[in-house]
Amino acid sequence: MSEKEQISTQPYKGTRDFYPKEMKIRNWFFGKIKDILEKFTYEEYSGPTLEPLELYVAKSGNELANEQTYNFVDRGGRKLAIRPEMTPTVARMVAGKIGELTMPLRWFSIPNLYRYERPQRGRLREHWQVNVDMFGCKTIEADLEILSVAVALLNNFGADEKMFKIKVNNRRFFNDVLKSQLQLNTDDILKVSKAIDRKNKVPKEVYEEYLKEIGLNNEKIELLNSLFKMKVEEIVKLCPDSEGSKELGDLFELISNSELKDYCEFDFSIIRGLDYYTGTVFEVFDESPENNRAMFGGGRYDNLIDLFINNANVSGIGFGFGDVTLENFLRTHNLIPEILNEKDKVLITRFPEIPYIEYVKLAKKLRDAGIATSIYMEDKKLTKQIEYANKEGYTFIVVVGQTEMDSNQVVIKNINTRESSTVARKDFAKFFVTS
Repeated sequence: MSEKEQISTQPYKGTRDFYPKEMKIRNWFFGKIKDILEKFTYEEYSGPTLEPLELYVAKSGNELANEQTYNFVDRGGRKLAIRPEMTPTVARMVAGKIGELTMPLRWFSIPNLYRYERPQRGRLREHWQVNVDMFGCKTIEADLEILSVAVALLNNFGADEKMFKIKVNNRRFFNDVLKSQLQLNTDDILKVSKAIDRKNKVPKEVYEEYLKEIGLNNEKIELLNSLFKMKVEEIVKLCPDSEGSKELGDLFELISNSELKDYCEFDFSIIRGLDYYTGTVFEVFDESPENNRAMFGGGRYDNLIDLFINNANVSGIGFGFGDVTLENFLRTHNLIPEILNEKDKVLITRFPEIPYIEYVKLAKKLRDAGIATSIYMEDKKLTKQIEYANKEGYTFIVVVGQTEMDSNQVVIKNINTRESSTVARKDFAKFFVTS
């Protein structure tokens, strides 16, 4: 009789297991992120993991929605998708209560998302994504704030201007320049923008061949490439009457007079791949040669709420970044502390002659004082219990044998310094509160 076939212990391709050590890291950087967002007065929201498939079809088209989503038909015949992104959900939520919400909204979420794509560095099939959005503010000051939030988030991990740069452009301005300088129509501008978005991901000849297929001759390709070398002060003069030109000029004037000037730079090649961006667009790049890539990006979108309400006239601007790319950035720059457990963690050791209920009483006193505490579960030698405490990251052990019980005292040992203190049993919880 053959043995029963064993089920693999590996997670599904493109997903991860989070053991306590990995969860500690994840919770640490989510905590750092929430700390900054709340200081900027952004409020957390959430939404369902399942959404109608049509939500993603309306935003990204049939091909993208069907190829990159995990989708299925439920028992009621409804076409559903496991959310691949959060933006359509938040747009739906804003549209659903648009008459009750006070603008501008400052919202954020950290959902887990699923996309059916080839797993690679920085991109998995399941990941967690930080989404930060402001709705209901059309002025350029909102663009500056969103950029400030992105910088503050990375600063909070210890990152500085030498580690990352934010490259900024304006999608409206980009379209106006291509229309005036290259005489392109709206359809061709969209095609050229998609080529530029892939410019640094394919060989030069492949990029230029695609431009020729669109209809650009060598002269126009050379002119287009020259635009990428221009500074913001020069390029805005090409379309001085453009609304996008004014937005771009005003934004960089604000940037030049703020701390963002060390982090932000103009780059005409930044256009973002998604068609719904209408104004400011930006991408954040890791400056390390080991991880020199775009980590995340975002921008302004004026028409997304119109998916649900015609002429809603609610502008939005925001960005999103995944936990995988963030962790790669932090590890590349050695920004993850070796010790993440900053709070005391106490192990109460056991002796067979002491009734277990006495240890339960001690543990309750510590927990009531807000101290993380556990009791060693087995009857083993004290050396084994101390070895366990070392391996599991405890900061203190509490020793109560017969001698301590008779004298109404406890012995507290610091795992790191190996110092011991004998304190009265009735006061021992105060030791951790004041130490």
